[in-house]
Amino acid sequence: MAAADVAARTSRAPRASRADGRAWLWGTIGLSAAAFALAMALAPPASAPPGRGLAWLLFVASSGHVASTGWVLGNGDVRQHAASHPWRYLRVPVILVLGTAAVAVATPQGMMDWLLLPYFGWQFYHFQKQNLGMAALAASSSGASPLTTGERRVILAAGWAGIAGLLAHPALLQVHAVTPVLRGLFPVARLAFGVAVVTGMALLARRGRRGLSTPGSAAAYLMALAFFGPVFATILTRGSPYAAVGGLTIAHGLQYLLLTGLLAASGSGHVRNGGGGNAHARALRLALLVNVVLIGGAILAAGSHLDEASGVARAGYGAYLGVVMAHFVIDAGLWRLRDPFPRRFLAGRLPYLVRMPMDRKTI
Repeated sequence: MAAADVAARTSRAPRASRADGRAWLWGTIGLSAAAFALAMALAPPASAPPGRGLAWLLFVASSGHVASTGWVLGNGDVRQHAASHPWRYLRVPVILVLGTAAVAVATPQGMMDWLLLPYFGWQFYHFQKQNLGMAALAASSSGASPLTTGERRVILAAGWAGIAGLLAHPALLQVHAVTPVLRGLFPVARLAFGVAVVTGMALLARRGRRGLSTPGSAAAYLMALAFFGPVFATILTRGSPYAAVGGLTIAHGLQYLLLTGLLAASGSGHVRNGGGGNAHARALRLALLVNVVLIGGAILAAGSHLDEASGVARAGYGAYLGVVMAHFVIDAGLWRLRDPFPRRFLAGRLPYLVRMPMDRKTI
């Protein structure tokens, strides 16, 4: 009977792992699609503020997901990794927060609008790097072939075109920094985005003919490729910043929160030496994550609304921008799966996401 029990468990484990991987994959795709649909459905006219429902979604997916990075840094293994890389995980974040707080106090509003353009460029590049990571994890979790160099480059190219489109149309970012030169780049960015999408679809078709793709990995790849589509879909978005950009922000944040939620619910985490895998410990981790998202997100959201403040109070707005940029820096190291630590960290907690060796060309 003992041998039979072991055999039964062994046969069930791969099936459970595949089911978990499919649940994460289609959950990510479903949340992303719902984010775009809800942003377009709930978006107010171009000059109006968002309604309560859209404002809540933006709060959770924007400020809340940035705050959740603090929860991830509370993990013992992550703290140990961060301690061995103090520049990325401590010094640069502190410099960013203090530096942007000082800049916000010293810079007039008109000049600050121009400084926000590179900030938003970095933010949306961070979005597309996460999309690339999601596509790579989708291939890994579904057993598809890893992304090729060409596929990775075309996803990034689509992202760069989307970023160029946003910077050429800063009204979509609610930034008042417009020149004829910037405005003239929008059609060029739209064309570049179309070329990248068509090229990416051709690469996906070739992958499918060779049997190197699965429905889930193909859907995640297309999601990453077409992520910036709303920026150029002016007919659908009706010129509303929330319809054009809100979906990007919500989808990005919900993807991240799903992943951190799964980490909190996994069998190992913050509780290292006291039954970290039992239901009570998982409930505590999830409760802590929710509190970090809500409380930390509320603090960040308060700072984000100080953009029109004056004097020392404006430092709060600068500090908010610095925290968000620190999030970019930390995540760029913490989730880069071509490095050993992120692979070990995810494989040890969510093995259904990293089921194959990832070489240095994975992401």
